[in-house]
Amino acid sequence: MARSLEHEKLLTPAEVAILFRVDPRTVTRWAKAGRITSIRTLGGHRRYREAEVRAFLRGEAPKAGA
Repeated sequence: MARSLEHEKLLTPAEVAILFRVDPRTVTRWAKAGRITSIRTLGGHRRYREAEVRAFLRGEAPKAGA
């Protein structure tokens, strides 16, 4: 069963940056390089799935189709 984005917590680049103790621009570079998946809002802003960010923080490889 596919998870719905409605129930997934999405984080801003600033929130992800706080977790990793890096600049928000670094988070954006990671997304552009494919290290982490970003979702674009209707306004064009990047958001990141909390579950994927936490897995990345633990050093787990991203899952295909995540």
